[in-house]
Amino acid sequence: MPIRFFCTLALAAALIAAPGFAQEKTVPQSAADIKMSFAPIVKKAAPAVVNIFTNQKITVMESASPFANDPFFQQFFASRGMNFGGRAREQVISSLGSGVIINPKGYIVTANHVIKDAQKITVILSTKEEYEAKVMMKDPKADLAFLKIEPSGDLPFLEMRDSDTAEVGDLVLAIGNPFGVGQTVTNGIISALARKAEGVSDYQYFIQTDAAINPGNSGGALITTDGKLVGINTAIYSKSSGSQGIGFAIPSNMVRSLLASKVEGGRIVHPWLGASGQMVTREIAESIGLKNTQGVIVRSIYPGSPAEKAGLKIGDIITAINGAAVATPSEVAYRLVLAKIGESSKFERIRDGKIDTVDVTLLAPPETTKRDLKTITGRNPFDGVTIGNISPALAIELGTDDLATGVIVVSLSGSTNGINLGWAPGDIILEINGTKITSSDQLAAMLAAEGHSWKIAYQRGPNINVLNIKM
Repeated sequence: MPIRFFCTLALAAALIAAPGFAQEKTVPQSAADIKMSFAPIVKKAAPAVVNIFTNQKITVMESASPFANDPFFQQFFASRGMNFGGRAREQVISSLGSGVIINPKGYIVTANHVIKDAQKITVILSTKEEYEAKVMMKDPKADLAFLKIEPSGDLPFLEMRDSDTAEVGDLVLAIGNPFGVGQTVTNGIISALARKAEGVSDYQYFIQTDAAINPGNSGGALITTDGKLVGINTAIYSKSSGSQGIGFAIPSNMVRSLLASKVEGGRIVHPWLGASGQMVTREIAESIGLKNTQGVIVRSIYPGSPAEKAGLKIGDIITAINGAAVATPSEVAYRLVLAKIGESSKFERIRDGKIDTVDVTLLAPPETTKRDLKTITGRNPFDGVTIGNISPALAIELGTDDLATGVIVVSLSGSTNGINLGWAPGDIILEINGTKITSSDQLAAMLAAEGHSWKIAYQRGPNINVLNIKM
């Protein structure tokens, strides 16, 4: 027998005899091992997960023109004060989702997009009991909504786990109502933390899981093996509308924080810093002598904001908030949501190569200028559009840059021109015919003057666009 083959056999025998090797390769040794399952956890948690059905009335425009839905022709005719005519017809559409009972008295959390614009919300318990639900408060920016039903007695509910203690590799279960087939449980692990999911929420801080999440699971529970709620399922990454092993959940700490937030008219008000920043890239790090790309560099500060009052300056690098490391603007936004209005938060920063800590007292977004809302009328590109002066409070309500100044589109109610031209709430009007727009009074006066040609520069999100219109 060759010496090499003999040595191989000897090595294999030694490995098999080693205690650790034998343990790694064992099969179930008892009936108890064979019967191991998630069933006890599911039995405890599933009754606290509900199905949600909504009805929504929408207005559908019926037109005889085959070009009615073509964006080019919409803009062409609107710019000349024309429309396609037709008649409006109401249509009722239904949708479904899931929710989680978080209080025995009937408080339920779900994803905001599940109940958005719903005229009627029906909650169905695991016992098949049905209740009509009321929206207590909602936060479209976080894609969370809180509902209330009036049950006949106390309901089973889920306790929330500190989502900051969750780790990549933890086992999790997703419970919801995918495709309306009834309550379903899938399992997986936490694949990543602090993940982005574009278009889902403004905070871009999610728990990623490979537990199958399908349409209808939105608003359902992501639980850990201790049976506690670690996240609210909100979205999937898919090219086919089916689960492909990449699902996203809103961390339970976000839910807990919003429950304790200040509420105005059913709308949740978040703490405001009054500063914006960007990731520290390799180029930025090298230019200022940093050894690594840690933190978020401050690039602008609103006058009189909490950031300015605390002594933050442009060029400071924020590396942690209240002890939690931050590396992206979305992580900063998430940590701000978890803070409380009026209380001090500790910002760790780097300035001139030195690390120190700054106490920042976060405030509610202020009305730094009167809104002075105006609904424009007349033969102009804003006929029927409501505009207003920008303040941090109004900008945040409309989901746009909270450090911006000037005039903003607030609503399009009854505006045929506005809809056809593609205006959207949150659009910031920068210039008209080369003149900078600074107030709603100024804009209204310019539109009232005679004119047939308009060159309008406006900002939507990070993009600046120019619209040329003749009327």
